[in-house]
Amino acid sequence: MLEVRKIEVSYGESLALKGISFTVREGELVTIIGANGAGKSTILRAIMGLVKSRKGEILLRGEDITLAPPHYRARLGISLVPEGRKIFSDLTVRENLLMGGYIEMDRKAIQARMEEAFSLFPVLKERQNQVGKTLSGGEQQMLAIARALMSQPRMILMDEVSLGLMPIYVAETFKVIENLHRKGVTILLVEQNARKALSAADRGYVLETGEIVLADSSQALASNPQVKQAYLGGA
Repeated sequence: MLEVRKIEVSYGESLALKGISFTVREGELVTIIGANGAGKSTILRAIMGLVKSRKGEILLRGEDITLAPPHYRARLGISLVPEGRKIFSDLTVRENLLMGGYIEMDRKAIQARMEEAFSLFPVLKERQNQVGKTLSGGEQQMLAIARALMSQPRMILMDEVSLGLMPIYVAETFKVIENLHRKGVTILLVEQNARKALSAADRGYVLETGEIVLADSSQALASNPQVKQAYLGGA
């Protein structure tokens, strides 16, 4: 589904990604874990085209999209759940979802997807006429995921979906992620909560200061002493 080949991304003189390479196969849930500031979010922003790679290639189903604009990547089937949720706070829940389906011209398809989103997140149906800023943090995260699903993506990029949420909402969010995975949705998950991410994922990569230092099955990473010590509280 996705192949990233030796991409480099810099912010001014600072090199945020140092020639990283990885793959995501169709239907997989792959996670990238690492400390805050390691470059995890930059990877997703580069895949989505929100920052430019100065070197390397990004391929989606074999098509080179390295230089493609974000809207083209969205039409190819990539969707982003951004860090901090970034919902449209002054729009209603329903209007946020409509924005997520903006590239779809078939009204019946949009309505069907909205009903599907409401079946995944019943609380959003109850709150469909509320403006986004009146929702709790957990409900806003549900809305951000539902909005990303409205374009019926081939692949969803999820950026720190548990950040700032109460434990009950973290658990609920990961249940949704695992449910999407079971349905065959391809997911690339960037997450500071390494324990939750590795328990949900098929495979994982460990990122340190812009470089991938470990790559393995999620089970192998979860039992790796180095990963345990650095990311799982030494458990």
